[in-house]
Amino acid sequence: MTGIDITVFKGSHNGNIIESTTHKDGLKSDEVLLKITHAGLCGTDIHYKTTDMVLSHEGVGIVQEIGSEVTTFKKGDRAGWGYLHNSCGHCDECLSGNDIFCPERAIYGFANKDQGGFASHAVWKAGFLFHIPDTISSSHAAPLMCAGGTVFNAMHLHGILPTDRVGIIGVGGLGHLAIQFAAKMGCQVVVFSGTESKKEDAISLGANEFYTAEDVEKSEKPEIGGINHLFVTTSKQPNWNSYLKVLAPRAMIHPLTVSDDDLTIPYMPFVVNGTTLQGSICPSRGMHVKMMRFAALHDINPIVEEFPLTKAGIEKAIEKLENGNLRYRAVLVAEK
Repeated sequence: MTGIDITVFKGSHNGNIIESTTHKDGLKSDEVLLKITHAGLCGTDIHYKTTDMVLSHEGVGIVQEIGSEVTTFKKGDRAGWGYLHNSCGHCDECLSGNDIFCPERAIYGFANKDQGGFASHAVWKAGFLFHIPDTISSSHAAPLMCAGGTVFNAMHLHGILPTDRVGIIGVGGLGHLAIQFAAKMGCQVVVFSGTESKKEDAISLGANEFYTAEDVEKSEKPEIGGINHLFVTTSKQPNWNSYLKVLAPRAMIHPLTVSDDDLTIPYMPFVVNGTTLQGSICPSRGMHVKMMRFAALHDINPIVEEFPLTKAGIEKAIEKLENGNLRYRAVLVAEK
């Protein structure tokens, strides 16, 4: 293999999608060449669409070539990747299985900006690729690479129990997966949404209870309370004064979405109720593998809308996401 020219779709300073080309000289001994078949669109991509970089970190494809030392993949395998591309392998975080927090981590938006999911091919280290279970389609696997991993990681890493009452704010790209994971973990799932319009979806995905933001703000339903874990999956911060009232003592709040805004929250309710504010990001590799196994075992699948993996298709998907009428994850599909 002497080299490959890869078609890519990048952001730009004015937010337009640009079709371009990336060249790779060849594979290193520990690398894999993938032909991309499916790529998910994430809210993070919207933040980077004004940056000169290839978009999408929810990629799935078919292995075309492997490096001389690769033993974990073979030609024809399906594989996917997410937010994390590389880590040092020898720091305390890496050695404890928390490589997503490696000080030298290579992650989407900060490294390898010349390639991503919105492309014809990609070259990644084999150790940072994931096998796709046979029971999960490539279209469903793509959003699991980020959205699924993000919600599962926060739940599993921070000790959710089947006896917990779990609140989820928002029924969208992250929220609709959070409902499924929490329900399959055996939790009592309480969903909060801006309007009644998504109640049917929330219940069908596994929610036990559904309330609107108005229900919470009026505080006229005492049965709403007792939330042990509250997952914030909306792009905007909720009315903290209202939601802090529905938390159980020693509850944990998990903000999951990307925002440039300051986090402003009432002080005293945190102190007197022993509330924890727990940040998290996409999973480390070990947790990612567990997430895929759990999703396969429990038939957890994103609700997706498919678009062609072209400039026009990407633009259409971004438009729907920005307008808030996407149900619930966009997946770009390459021509066969």
